[in-house]
Amino acid sequence: MLGAILGDIIGSVHEGAGTKHRDFPLFVAQSTFTDDTVLSVAVAEALLHGGDYVPHFHAYYHRYPGAGFGGNFARWAERRDTTPYYSWGNGSAMRVSPVGFAATSLDDALAEAKRSASVTHNHPDGIRGAQAVAAAIYLARDGAGKAQIKRQIASRFGYDLDTRLDALRPGYRFDVSCQGSVPPSIVAFLESDSVESAIRNAISLGGDADTMACIAGGIAEAFHGGLPDELHKEAMRRLDSPLRDVVDAFRARFMTV
Repeated sequence: MLGAILGDIIGSVHEGAGTKHRDFPLFVAQSTFTDDTVLSVAVAEALLHGGDYVPHFHAYYHRYPGAGFGGNFARWAERRDTTPYYSWGNGSAMRVSPVGFAATSLDDALAEAKRSASVTHNHPDGIRGAQAVAAAIYLARDGAGKAQIKRQIASRFGYDLDTRLDALRPGYRFDVSCQGSVPPSIVAFLESDSVESAIRNAISLGGDADTMACIAGGIAEAFHGGLPDELHKEAMRRLDSPLRDVVDAFRARFMTV
């Protein structure tokens, strides 16, 4: 899940900037975690301790109210609502990486991704986006090659993963839907050769930069078996102590192999 957090931190300063290139500094003074990281850690904590996702999401929202949450989620969490709001947005996909890392089978990844999504994003597209990302991470962890991951995700979820980034980039615009942001984020991973290049690819589309880099970074981490030490340390350094503690506990339990 640290690859997802890394993508969020690097992408944070490109949110809304329309960055259309890969040549940018990975970190600047303003690079910080956002709601993508906060809710990914909330999912990790729910997986560590069990139970419903809703109280974890409420608690993390109230702990980090300035992290940049989407309007629908913020209103839902502010009211401590327990009813999903039929969202098709990519919030379900941005937070799901821990599910892919904790899953013991593909079926487990799909079922848990649906459970994590449906407490807010119970629209079919919201569930599909979360399942696609969790499945890609599980398959990458399980040793699948990129061709197999691409084939499985495209056939199971009906996503177009054939259009290359160079063709997508000129006309691509900010899009917070799962349907519009999850497939290109997966393509950003497919066209990469490292965690860093997956994140750079995702940001270079000029869209929902932190979320797309979060998705691509999480899959790339699973595929490459972790992060380079320097990037690992930098990502952890930019978290506060409570977030780091959950990340450490999650990694110790689910990512020892």
